[in-house]
Amino acid sequence: MNEADALDIVQSAIWTVLLASGPAVLVAMLVGVTIAFVQALTQVQEITLTFVPKIVAILITVAISAPFVGAQISTFTNVVFQRIETGF
Repeated sequence: MNEADALDIVQSAIWTVLLASGPAVLVAMLVGVTIAFVQALTQVQEITLTFVPKIVAILITVAISAPFVGAQISTFTNVVFQRIETGF
């Protein structure tokens, strides 16, 4: 295994992490901005008002996007195992 092979695997791992975490992070950001906007309009500064909706939205998003995330991780795992099998 040379440096190019190692960099290729690391690049694939980073893309897999970004694709797998993307849906949850995007939903958390959108819900957070929306709640912050509502708090700014109403001047209600309750900490649980931001925490609970984000957690619920993230849990729903993870449940919906689980097949996509699993497929991405499975694809990456298969690529790494194939490269190990062929000896890089």
